[in-house]
Amino acid sequence: MRAWAVVETGKPLQEIELPTPEPKGTEVLLEVTHAGVCHSDLHIWEGEYDLGSRGKMRLTDRGVVLPLAMGHEIVGRVVKLGPDAHNQGTKVGDLRVVYPWVGCGKCAVCQKDEENMCLTPRSLGVYQNGGYATHVLATHVKHLIDIEGVDPALAATYACSGVTVYSAINKLMPMDPQEPVVLVGAGGLGLNAIAILKALGHKRICIVDVDQKKLDAAKEQGATDVVLATAEGTTQRIVEACGGPVAGVIDLVNGTQTSRFAFDALRKGGKLVQVGLFGGEMNIPLPLMPIRALTIQGSYVGNVKELQALIDIAKKGQIPPIPVEKQPHKNADAVLNRLKNGQITGRVVLVGEAA
Repeated sequence: MRAWAVVETGKPLQEIELPTPEPKGTEVLLEVTHAGVCHSDLHIWEGEYDLGSRGKMRLTDRGVVLPLAMGHEIVGRVVKLGPDAHNQGTKVGDLRVVYPWVGCGKCAVCQKDEENMCLTPRSLGVYQNGGYATHVLATHVKHLIDIEGVDPALAATYACSGVTVYSAINKLMPMDPQEPVVLVGAGGLGLNAIAILKALGHKRICIVDVDQKKLDAAKEQGATDVVLATAEGTTQRIVEACGGPVAGVIDLVNGTQTSRFAFDALRKGGKLVQVGLFGGEMNIPLPLMPIRALTIQGSYVGNVKELQALIDIAKKGQIPPIPVEKQPHKNADAVLNRLKNGQITGRVVLVGEAA
């Protein structure tokens, strides 16, 4: 198979040939038709995360091996099933979105279909080759979800962007539909979060970003309030836009500055859900945590049950589509550089020849 792979961190992707996997057991081989380009791909490409005063966390120390075809937002067409994958609702020729956040498959959380919490992750596009290739190997037939009636390019974004924000939203709920939810970041995750909140019937959605163009896109997507983030005064503008301190914030950027203004905007009993991987560290006045009964919770992608529930909502036509730009696989490196430079609104999805 052909892959557009990270061969050396920080260097341009290279088009290389890799052995086409042979599915075993419950595995399934698919031809990649669509692969979303996600902001977390930048961290894999660059090879590290910023841990603030604790330095850098190198992905090679976490088991990432190069060369690697990134891409964890994958839709593909089934071409071959392992011997134990037959008669399980999937057949050759089916178009499926692939759940990528797989674990060991054997531990307690994996057995509960919560593989994103596995302590030995094997995620596609991170620890195994993903969607920046002509073929991908799904580790279990249960990770393939029917997307009939949903645009496959849009469906690809649900495998990370969609399920990530859906899982984060679930951690805030239940909330009164008129209670403002604040979203920090108006990129692909932010626009999907607006769309999903609207599908769930939420009425007040405030989004914060440093880019006015992205805020304009968020307004088009259905945000009721937008706040331009600057070096000073962002918390006050959030409070003013929402009519007071807020019950819930989802930080889709999660950097040093965003974590501070998000925390400071919370009302008594409020909750901050941290999603993004921008980096840095958070410094908070500890007495405020108990005095104001605040909650800070991390949210890592989502599980396969949440992806299935999200696709079910999408099939009913209830999720407004986000802007999706299509580019051929061969343009993966150029797309990554555009994403790095903040030049993408919504999501870019790579389209394979199999499409």
